[in-house]
Amino acid sequence: MIRLYKLMMPAIAALAIAACGGSDQSKSSNAVSPAAAPDAKKVDTATAGSISGKVVVEGTLPQNAPIQMSSDPACEAATKGAAAAQETYLASGGGLQNVFVYIKDGLGNKYLFDTPTEPVKLEQKGCHYVPHVLGVRVAQPLQVVNGDSTMHNVHAAPGANREFNFSQPVPMTSTVTFTTKEVMIPFKCNVHSWMHAYVGVLDHPYFAVTGAGGTFDLRTVPPGTYTIEAWHEKLGSQTQTVTLGEKDDKKDVTFTFKAPAAATQ
Repeated sequence: MIRLYKLMMPAIAALAIAACGGSDQSKSSNAVSPAAAPDAKKVDTATAGSISGKVVVEGTLPQNAPIQMSSDPACEAATKGAAAAQETYLASGGGLQNVFVYIKDGLGNKYLFDTPTEPVKLEQKGCHYVPHVLGVRVAQPLQVVNGDSTMHNVHAAPGANREFNFSQPVPMTSTVTFTTKEVMIPFKCNVHSWMHAYVGVLDHPYFAVTGAGGTFDLRTVPPGTYTIEAWHEKLGSQTQTVTLGEKDDKKDVTFTFKAPAAATQ
């Protein structure tokens, strides 16, 4: 009976994906380019510049909430006895990690951007979503991979895009796409309540996620005046206006977040 259940699980999951708005990676969808003006053109790399900087945090961040994985022996084994914690607040040398930085306004519909066909990957590893924050383009494939030895559930709750909610037995890779820009889309696992990720969907390539040290870099940006936004899952968002000339490199853009007054999450 157990053997029959294991054999049936991939088929059951495939049906769940189809019913809930996801798609198996063996299926492909036609990429849809974002709306552009009739006279829109590609960015002239000869005159483009870059915008780079850092996201910093002032004050002492709260301790990340501990994770109790004993409800799933496979998850507990994956940590090898190490204490697990949420990834809400990560900082190194004053630089804040997992901040989504992107051009929010200023591009309009003046430019044409090719839709990437190379998929972005969101893995379930050690009963965590990896990476915790990521970006993807409209119509670009997002591969959701279950690399753990336990079943997961992928539940995205967007506001502008279509919600999906499907199970993934082991091993399994599912591919989904988004039809419109949205910052940010929360992901969770209905099986493991501590699993969370955030996905930014944009119709242009100018976005980054801060890593160790809180740095970011937006490259091949055409000259213009832009609103740049930095988003953090708990500390909110901030914007700055940046004017970029031809072949200009803005390297001193700094966003400063303040740690919460109370050590709560």
